[in-house]
Amino acid sequence: TPGAAVRSIRPYQSSEQYLYAMKEDLAEWLKELYDLDIEVGTFVEVLETGAVLCSHANNVTHVAGEFARACPGVAHHLRLPTAGVACNLAAQPGTFQARDNVSNFIQWCRKEMDIKDVLMFETEDLVLRKNEKNFVLCLLELARRAARFGMRAPTLVQMEEEIEEELRQELDLPPADTPLPRPPRKPRDLHNLDQMVQHLVSRCTCPVQFPMIKISEGKYRVGDSDTLIFVRILREHIMVRVGGGWDTLEHYLDKHDPCRCTSLSHKQAWKTRSPQQQVQHEIWLCPASKAATRGQPQPLLLVSRSQSPLPPVAW
Repeated sequence: TPGAAVRSIRPYQSSEQYLYAMKEDLAEWLKELYDLDIEVGTFVEVLETGAVLCSHANNVTHVAGEFARACPGVAHHLRLPTAGVACNLAAQPGTFQARDNVSNFIQWCRKEMDIKDVLMFETEDLVLRKNEKNFVLCLLELARRAARFGMRAPTLVQMEEEIEEELRQELDLPPADTPLPRPPRKPRDLHNLDQMVQHLVSRCTCPVQFPMIKISEGKYRVGDSDTLIFVRILREHIMVRVGGGWDTLEHYLDKHDPCRCTSLSHKQAWKTRSPQQQVQHEIWLCPASKAATRGQPQPLLLVSRSQSPLPPVAW
């Protein structure tokens, strides 16, 4: 029987993996904040009535008020929520009361937290489970904004802050203002990261293996460009910082490694490479035949190199 780690990373395609990883992180975060009985498998089920969401919004507003009183100078430059949200704690899934709760939460996110529409979700996305991705991205953005005034953040947001600090140090920029002591971050886990990265990259079957070169701890150069990515371990997932969000390394490679990229244009671009760029191996056959003695050319066999996957890594 496969272990828990194997089950947690193989019940979905790579295109779904990053969403699973974010739901898992948010579920653990909410569980720690409010002592909820929630996990990745019951994530939407626990939140679909909107009661937990509205209670969370009211808690964020309360923390923001404490921050404003403790640090009025800094608070003056931040967009802080000042109003709570009405909530029906007895709402049942799929009812009008549940829809009202979710709608109230959405309006609060827009008005009080100034979350833009591109990161928002609609009531039906949660109540009817039409678009879990938008809902998850909204919760993560809310956590980012609330972390600015002292709310405990999910691990993904903590890793974002860590990467931003690393970039500031590299560019010799002043440190970010942290007027209130932040809750302690979880220690960075990069143990076995290189092996995990190598294991996923080794699945490449291109004639020339798709390159991913380590620059420093948790930072890699990918492909033929100078693109640098930050890589972190989140439980059993290898996460890549992409733009303003996250992806799993497996899904990232599925979009960029030519041999597994689902983009037709990417595959066509790879096929147009010259034979010298593709580097095929030549194997000469030398049969002891009379043909060879008459000066006729010997047959040539072209063999494309294929990468054999490395042994499984212990996750």
